[in-house]
Amino acid sequence: MQVILSQTSGTPLYEQITEQLRAAILRGELAEGTQLTSLRQLARDLRVSLITTTRAYNDLAASGLIANVPGRGSYVLAVDREAARAEATRALRDQLGRAVGTAVTAGIEPTALHLLLDEAWNEQHDH
Repeated sequence: MQVILSQTSGTPLYEQITEQLRAAILRGELAEGTQLTSLRQLARDLRVSLITTTRAYNDLAASGLIANVPGRGSYVLAVDREAARAEATRALRDQLGRAVGTAVTAGIEPTALHLLLDEAWNEQHDH
């Protein structure tokens, strides 16, 4: 699996790594038991600090998606798909709530907001 980072997105690099790996795990692209690239190798490959990759892996471990085994590496854990979907739904509701708040403040009507959502959806599926 390839991680692609953007230096201009405004999202911290460790969060970009975390989210891309989280998505790959939840989609099943990284199956249970898969050993992840070592922290040092990933840092070299992405040209980021070891602190950045360590934080990303620690966040994934805290979420219960991977296990960091000292001296052996990091491995993908079994995923409870229903629990993961429920967590994603809660996070999405929070994000959409903030987006609606921004739209209301800016005077953007629901139909225009729906169009923006459709554009964002299509951009994600074009990649």
